[in-house]
Amino acid sequence: MSANASVIKGGLFDLSPAQRVAGILIGNLLLIVSAKIQIPFWPVPMTMQTFVVLMLGAVLGARAGAAAVALYLFEGGLNFAVFAGTPERGIGVAYMYGPTGGYLFGFLVAAVVVGFASDKGWMKSLMSNTLWMLAGHAIMLGLGVAWLSHLIGFNAAIASGLTPFWLATALKTAMAVAAYEALRRRYTA
Repeated sequence: MSANASVIKGGLFDLSPAQRVAGILIGNLLLIVSAKIQIPFWPVPMTMQTFVVLMLGAVLGARAGAAAVALYLFEGGLNFAVFAGTPERGIGVAYMYGPTGGYLFGFLVAAVVVGFASDKGWMKSLMSNTLWMLAGHAIMLGLGVAWLSHLIGFNAAIASGLTPFWLATALKTAMAVAAYEALRRRYTA
């Protein structure tokens, strides 16, 4: 990149507009793939969507991370089978208004929040990275449970929409912290 090329600041890297667009498209593809691969886990199978959402925000920043997630949601709203469990459990806007709607909206909010922290330089230590990744997961789970509570009641939402995911959430948080720390140390040293 030449010295006078335009650069967009945000996230872990300062990228050109073309690199930022490529990051958004690659991030969108990673999010789609992460929704489709189920890893056998206890007590429920695990996808890697929340890990990818956290990494998109942390690496690309608030705007580009949110753009990748928004593109994913837009594709899903247009009846593309991009979400976990689609097309088997439905597609499109109807799927988005179903039990997973709050989690999907939580993806967007978490990408913005974690991305904002990354943009501001607030993720420069293992402790701060851990706190922001935990906050991102809390946002996704909190909005998911809130929406699910609206559909099935609070106690049922906790039992079916939060409790089964504790172990997987802890694992994916640790993975996101480790991955981001490795990238941060490698590229900002």
